[in-house]
Amino acid sequence: MFYPVRYEIPYQNPIFFLSLTAKYPGTVLLDSTSVIPHCGRYSFIAIDPFQILSSKGDQIELKGKKWIGDPFQVLQQELSKFPLSCHEMEIPFQGGAAGYFGYDLYQHLEKIDAKQHDDMQFPDMVVGFYDLVVAFDHIKKQAWIFSSGFPLTEEIARKKHAEERCQWLVSEFTKMTALPALSMSAIKNEMIESNFTREKYIEAVETVKEYILAGDIFEANISQRFSALLPSSISTLDLYRRLCMFNPAPFSAYLVFDGVTVISASPERFLKLTNGRVETRPIKGTRRRDKNAIEDSRLAQELLASEKDYAENIMIVDLLRNDLSRVCRDFSVKVPELCSLESYATVHHLVSVVIGELRESFNAIDLLRATFPGGSVTGAPKIRAMEIIAEIEPTQRGPYCGSVGYIGFNGDMDLSITIRTFCVKNQTVIFQAGGAIVVDSNPLNEYEETLTKANALRRTLCESIVD
Repeated sequence: MFYPVRYEIPYQNPIFFLSLTAKYPGTVLLDSTSVIPHCGRYSFIAIDPFQILSSKGDQIELKGKKWIGDPFQVLQQELSKFPLSCHEMEIPFQGGAAGYFGYDLYQHLEKIDAKQHDDMQFPDMVVGFYDLVVAFDHIKKQAWIFSSGFPLTEEIARKKHAEERCQWLVSEFTKMTALPALSMSAIKNEMIESNFTREKYIEAVETVKEYILAGDIFEANISQRFSALLPSSISTLDLYRRLCMFNPAPFSAYLVFDGVTVISASPERFLKLTNGRVETRPIKGTRRRDKNAIEDSRLAQELLASEKDYAENIMIVDLLRNDLSRVCRDFSVKVPELCSLESYATVHHLVSVVIGELRESFNAIDLLRATFPGGSVTGAPKIRAMEIIAEIEPTQRGPYCGSVGYIGFNGDMDLSITIRTFCVKNQTVIFQAGGAIVVDSNPLNEYEETLTKANALRRTLCESIVD
């Protein structure tokens, strides 16, 4: 049995290594810049993919070939070509597919009439297949390079290739002595535009409430999108480093694929699959943080006592229990945590945990199909809520509210919900923020909540920084 070749290297902040590897197309950093219980122990840099799978609508592209197909099916077919037995150590990702799954992939799962303008033309899915992964354990302060030797399959040649890949990366890392200076540039706040005015967003909330009162739905998540031109003085790597300063998160990410850069600081795990055990951690319920400790504590307690926020969370927990039951063993779906308080750099959240045991006949892609997109960013019932989102939101979401993460060659998976995220293309940077609308939502408060959630990203763009 062939295990990945591994080299232990000196532990450093992953951004130190990213500053060297970001120049390679297809670089993916899955970064834990904030360690919280059960999340945030590991970071990974996946480098120099041996193939990239992308899709837009039903157009698939792989290895320079294009055809019409189902991207989920193609992803599963490709993953099955590279089975891998991982080292029996705690590092969960030692090679596999990594990238993003855009919200609009729902077109392959549900029949929903998408009316929004697709002005940014982001791919719906982009994932690289990686034989070369750098893994960081932030608890033990250790780091390793892994190489599976794929796409070679003959064992001797594959092992030689894996060793050469590790040695090449070690030599690359010796070229770096310090992080480059961080840009002090910023843009003016008024340069950021939204696809909603305050009045139009309030009107959208009222429309959702009418649907709720008519019995169509219980809840829908409506977002507004902000956009600006990113000055050349701020690189996308600078933007990621700045975001980590303003909004450290357990599921941060930096991805570069063919002119598209996704920069995320998400607090929310979508799906984790480990040896058949499934976990999802939906977030619903938000309050801002305050510099004054007394006021900050008051806001946290206000959130814990909020019947509205509790109801929002419960609705999504029920939705996810239903989604997981489609692919999990009977009676295995449970809720070990319900509406627990988690506090981050800029906001307090209510977080629940739903777990299950995947049936032996299903795999990571089946689990993804059954649950995508996450219920916390759609609403309940999910399909009708998504139809209403498609009706109300003026532009397609792209990577936002999809997922970022990895699917290992060993069958395990860890994906976040793509919120608190910049998407950059052709020097245009966009970011979105939304909130769950329920029957007793106050439209102005819901609008203000989107601004609270977007605050860290706005500050990242607009506040000057001295490294």
